[in-house]
Amino acid sequence: MKIRRTGFMVVILGCMLLAHGTYAEKPSDADALKGITQGNVVWDVTIGSPGKLLFLLKVIEETYGDLERQDVEPDMVFLFHGPVMKLISTNPLDLPLDEEEAREQALELIRKMSNLPGVRMESCSVSARILGIGNDTIISGIKPVGNTFVSQIGYQQKGYAMIPIH
Repeated sequence: MKIRRTGFMVVILGCMLLAHGTYAEKPSDADALKGITQGNVVWDVTIGSPGKLLFLLKVIEETYGDLERQDVEPDMVFLFHGPVMKLISTNPLDLPLDEEEAREQALELIRKMSNLPGVRMESCSVSARILGIGNDTIISGIKPVGNTFVSQIGYQQKGYAMIPIH
């Protein structure tokens, strides 16, 4: 039994090393980025599942790094509204333990990303009101605004790509 476990762990470690090596040799996005010096994107975040939110935030963090790696300056705006509002509030939630851990990790990543150059985060006061969440309970790093739909209109008019995170 010990040999099986050891063998399994060696296989897992090998896969992790292979994945890391593959990441180091990531292909470029040169065709799409030709002539682009700034990556303007709005992340329309509504997802209410802590685990899914954490996963997608990790992908967004990687996207930030991919832009930088390819000499494109990230200009990212996160617009939080809908079910995600309960996850970014300091009000206690009744979540299962595994979801609470994912939520805490997601909040840590949000805080980290909110401090990156070219990143702004906004939360929707309309959603907060509808869900009974006080704007004063939104975690630091996220600025409450009147209405994130209005923000979307403004950012679209300024040429930002809109990517839904639902």
